Amino acid sequence: MELALYCPDCGYYEKIEDRIGQRGDFFTSVSVGPLFGQLVAAQFAEWLQNGLPTPDSGQTAPTVGSRPDLQITEAGAHDGRLANDILAWMCAHKPDLFKQLRYSIIEPSTNRRRAQELILADFRDQVCWFTDLDELRGANPPGSYQGVIFSNELLDAMPLRAYRWNASQATWIEWGVTFDSERFCWAPMAESLAPFSLGSSVDVGFDVAKLSASLPDGFAVEISGTAVQWWRDAAKCLDLGWLLTFDYGLEVEQLFSPERTQGTLRAYRQHRVVSDVLVDPGDQDITAQVNFSSLQAVGAEEGLMTLEFTSQAKFLTRAAFILWSGSPEWWGLKSTRQLQTLTHPDHLGRSFQVIVQSRGVTG
Repeated sequence: MELALYCPDCGYYEKIEDRIGQRGDFFTSVSVGPLFGQLVAAQFAEWLQNGLPTPDSGQTAPTVGSRPDLQITEAGAHDGRLANDILAWMCAHKPDLFKQLRYSIIEPSTNRRRAQELILADFRDQVCWFTDLDELRGANPPGSYQGVIFSNELLDAMPLRAYRWNASQATWIEWGVTFDSERFCWAPMAESLAPFSLGSSVDVGFDVAKLSASLPDGFAVEISGTAVQWWRDAAKCLDLGWLLTFDYGLEVEQLFSPERTQGTLRAYRQHRVVSDVLVDPGDQDITAQVNFSSLQAVGAEEGLMTLEFTSQAKFLTRAAFILWSGSPEWWGLKSTRQLQTLTHPDHLGRSFQVIVQSRGVTG
């Protein structure tokens, strides 16, 4: 999965042609228009201006012109349009906040970084790039990161491991990929897991042993230890502020529900679901539902508090009120149409969820 999506030479996300939008393979909230970034910016501004501790709380709150800077870090910024929408709104509507804001992008891809630099040319003094979270953490002295770390549709495309339940052996079997007759195909790994074992409880979100015996033979589930580790690393970077992600996913009870016997791993091409994720590697998107229970658990292990786990519709509707109340004359019919697409349950409102965790913030 990592090679098919991220190989510098032939990976799906590394190819020059755009994969997102009407002519691509799938839609995202960013492809709807600039409103998504504007709504996110309005919510971030509300947090950064009103949610950080005040001097009365025993901590020193940053003020305009002071250090450390307030920071926003986006991981997986694709072509940079979301970052551009956020920064443009901040510059126009929150100039004092904008002046002390540093926007970081986590981007390991050289090709993607070049595209982002072009789109963000107007904000070159405001934006910096890091290849991974370790590099971001190394660039910030201990205790200095204050702000937001977020991603949009990133974790669902992180490499994962696939398992199927073998009822007769009462064990989970990991399935890998092999090559046979000129095509890739699934095959059980040589060594299966111990009975009733499926990674750590944090990776899964609960103790699978309590449920495994009642599952039908062949029940499939995917575990993305990569996504869980990414969330843990992001939590370690955050000294004061908010960690959140927009993505489609489920809680662990839903992942193990009877209607998902085949798991959630799938591919997308030309806006259609492709059942065989192994065909045409590098030419189709591969994705799986995010396990939000595991994110919440690992965040708690790192000392974060879960502020909310909600639908994108509710999150953006609240942000729309913040944005509209600050500048109602700016809101027009175009914004209303974009908001409907972002929040309507038949479009993107129900498919996407938002989890927000925090450290040391008020309210």
